[in-house]
Amino acid sequence: MSIKLDGLTLFTVPLLLEPHLERYTTFNFKIDYDNWNIVFSKLVNNPRFRPDSEETETIIENNIKISRGEENIFIWCVYLAICELVLDGLEVYNWVKFFYIDDPISSLDDNNAIAVGSDLAKLLKRYVGKVKTVISSHHSLFFNVMCNELKKQRHKSYFIYGSNNGEYSLQSTTDTPFFHHVAMLSELKKASDTGRLYSNHFNVLRGVLEKTSSFFGFEDFSGCIHGIEDEILFSRALNLLSHGDYSLFDPKELNEDNKRLFKNILQGFLDRYAFDLPEVDN
Repeated sequence: MSIKLDGLTLFTVPLLLEPHLERYTTFNFKIDYDNWNIVFSKLVNNPRFRPDSEETETIIENNIKISRGEENIFIWCVYLAICELVLDGLEVYNWVKFFYIDDPISSLDDNNAIAVGSDLAKLLKRYVGKVKTVISSHHSLFFNVMCNELKKQRHKSYFIYGSNNGEYSLQSTTDTPFFHHVAMLSELKKASDTGRLYSNHFNVLRGVLEKTSSFFGFEDFSGCIHGIEDEILFSRALNLLSHGDYSLFDPKELNEDNKRLFKNILQGFLDRYAFDLPEVDN
């Protein structure tokens, strides 16, 4: 891994990086400035340690391999360190007017996604007004963490929507952002009402059912439609039509029978769970 830094921040960034890295990981790093490499290390149990020996209980293991998530965390901490230099007014960065941050929590577990969102919000709140920031993410948990952390700060929140004709639009979430799966339900309801239903809509509906079943503690998504008329048919249809030849990348319009089946499943689910669906513009 190589990271390009200017001469003025070459030695400053590592010092700023370490406090960030300690919050997320247990590994450390050393920059080889001669070869422009970064070597990672970790404190591990010493296999030669015995209570009556002179060996230490732990040793440093160098040149360790880090996971994709740990690599992303490291890069994120470097970015945060540089952001701090910008916000502290370092002259070499006085040209920076905007931060654009795209999905900083890729490959991270939920705990780190929350931690990254919280730390980023604290940084932005500490330097309100100094640099304009745009953050984009497909991760619903991270999105809601950021909205909640920044709710007392002046900001705008949007969802971006794509239509089947390739057009995109932004929809404001106002001051109380709704969860991603609620937005998806609104999209599904609109598609169902207009009859513009495609094979990928079964995949989306199953995803919403899985999130809902997880929230209620059901073992399977079918728990969300248990007790609904034709529940066995609905469950089989969702299993079949959300897999197989129905490609997410090349969605085909459903035939009339499958459109009717989709509408019945969706309506049965909405009748059971009273979601307050927002208006979504295409």
